[in-house]
Amino acid sequence: MNAELFPLETDLSIADGAWLLPGFALDAAAALRETVEAVLTEAPLRHLHTPGGQVMQVAMSNCGPLGWVSDARGYRYQALDPLSGRPWPALPPLIAGLAREAAARAGYASFDADACLINRYLPGNRLSLHQDRDERDFSQPIVSISLGLPATFLFGGLTRADKPARLTLRHGDVLVWGGPSRLRFHGVLPLDDSEHPLLGRQRLNLTLRRAA
Repeated sequence: MNAELFPLETDLSIADGAWLLPGFALDAAAALRETVEAVLTEAPLRHLHTPGGQVMQVAMSNCGPLGWVSDARGYRYQALDPLSGRPWPALPPLIAGLAREAAARAGYASFDADACLINRYLPGNRLSLHQDRDERDFSQPIVSISLGLPATFLFGGLTRADKPARLTLRHGDVLVWGGPSRLRFHGVLPLDDSEHPLLGRQRLNLTLRRAA
């Protein structure tokens, strides 16, 4: 059975303050892809370097008033794209509105993202366990929109030693976590190689946060 043709209809509580909304973005997926492609013409994907000098596997870009960057100076948000020296592309209303609706459905009213990180995963790419700690306001949730190939998402605890749960995130799924779960460790296992009918051999992930 194709999970995208017959998505789960029930929201799933995965931890206190964390919800998986299966297929929440499915109806908007084609429009989201076009919107992201337009953003990437202004701010192309790039492979950032960690403060220690390693090249990140996942290619990234941003839209919104603030963008997340990493280099020898550390992890941070900034208003200008370091490649162009210009402001990041504006946060498209389609993406902002969808994130706001998902957050409200998960119990977080009035979510107003000012940063959207765009990640592109190719087969074999992974994201190691980490916390999102570069934001100033931890009272706001994180909203993660998945498009393209499915991924195994690791959702851990508040320490790196806690064994993470494994969640399959499919095309159109939205994950929201905040409150007691806001600082949980999370990551993505290496992406399996297959072909998605809309996005081909890739996964796009849009992660929206309130950074300032």
